[in-house]
Amino acid sequence: MKVRDLTSLVNNLPMVPGIHGRDEYFNSVVLLLLIPVGGEYHIVFQERSAGIRQGGEISLPGGRAEDEDISPQMTAVRETSEELGIAPDRIHILGRMDTVVALMGATVDVVVGTADIGVADMRINKEEVERIFTLPVSYFEGREPDEHHVMLKVHPSDIDEETGKEIVLLPAEELGLPERYRKPWGGYRYRVLVYRTPHGVIWGITARIISEFISRLKR
Repeated sequence: MKVRDLTSLVNNLPMVPGIHGRDEYFNSVVLLLLIPVGGEYHIVFQERSAGIRQGGEISLPGGRAEDEDISPQMTAVRETSEELGIAPDRIHILGRMDTVVALMGATVDVVVGTADIGVADMRINKEEVERIFTLPVSYFEGREPDEHHVMLKVHPSDIDEETGKEIVLLPAEELGLPERYRKPWGGYRYRVLVYRTPHGVIWGITARIISEFISRLKR
């Protein structure tokens, strides 16, 4: 790089740093939707239909970001409208929380919003949503989630399920990498949060988002 190229470099540095390699991830957006029930705000949850990704699990409304979506807010409104039958103009965006980077290969942008609508007025898309329910924000303010851990390791090879043969993903020996990279390495203990609720278990990324939301309320 020549000295005169320094200015060009500075001009090409991002004003707001993003997530490197994001295009290699499954990029999704969820809406932490608050609705008034009996004088207090409730969070809207949905149980995903059995035939879709992570079927049977409890989540926040949302889904994959599409090319035509110009912002996470747009994705959140579109997906929530499609899944819960809420007219887009009835969803009011309050802001965003931090993006969650899941170690399983996904990013989740978190949008917070409100809607002056009752559950009885929602028309769920049964192809994607099995059922919906709400829990008051105060329910989570009054309890801490259970905390568990899973062990994550990097595997330089895999086994073909049909042939039983090894598939080399990273040719560590051929590249001359140290011996430790020729077998699974790492062993990162990843924290998994769990809320046990009357409507079912809320866990994983959804529980992490709820926990972060509550911690922001308490600050």
